[in-house]
Amino acid sequence: MTPPELLDRLLEMHGPQDWWPGEDAFEIAVGAILTQRTSWRNAARAIENLRAANCLGIDALLRMGEGHLQELLKPCGFYRVKAARLTRFCRWLAAHGGFPGLGAMSTPALREALLGVHGIGPETADAILLYACERPVFVVDAYAYRLFGRLGLIDALAQRNYEVVRRRVECALGADSSSLSELHALVVRHGQTFCRPKPLCEQCRLRELCPSALPAHAAAVAGRGSHH
Repeated sequence: MTPPELLDRLLEMHGPQDWWPGEDAFEIAVGAILTQRTSWRNAARAIENLRAANCLGIDALLRMGEGHLQELLKPCGFYRVKAARLTRFCRWLAAHGGFPGLGAMSTPALREALLGVHGIGPETADAILLYACERPVFVVDAYAYRLFGRLGLIDALAQRNYEVVRRRVECALGADSSSLSELHALVVRHGQTFCRPKPLCEQCRLRELCPSALPAHAAAVAGRGSHH
């Protein structure tokens, strides 16, 4: 199975996901930072706190006192660290002219610049690039490693190698940010629904194409047949 084939099958199973939640590019970027090491639900609660305080903007966040910002970010955990990361990102973004100013940068140059902001790693940088900037990159997260590994889309050498997996998916889907964003969102949805750490293979329509599921599926079929 190839990444384009996987995209088609996941679309059939789950439908379009319309990711990433956020009213504008800045809110999407904030969400990408705040969801580090926590669930989206917790990050969304922190974003709602920022919105209620009328400070969901670069200038407003930079004017805010450190203690106040930390208090608003408490729902997403690691709030002191994330407050510092968010402030650094806002300073960097302001220095580059906001999101309009990023438009003149090539995707490789913009990615390198984002990775130079302390606290922004590859997964966060690519989420900002893909969903806030609509650049053709793929976000490799724990769900992708798990699903791709079980399906045999990545070999042992690529396991946990972020750049190898990212490049393989991008080469397979081409410079199509909409397909890359949809695949990432669908992989997350499938990982949450079926391809969990303890997978629900019997309920998954990918099971007959999944090397990791075939032995268990075959045994289950044989077991059912033995009762007739």
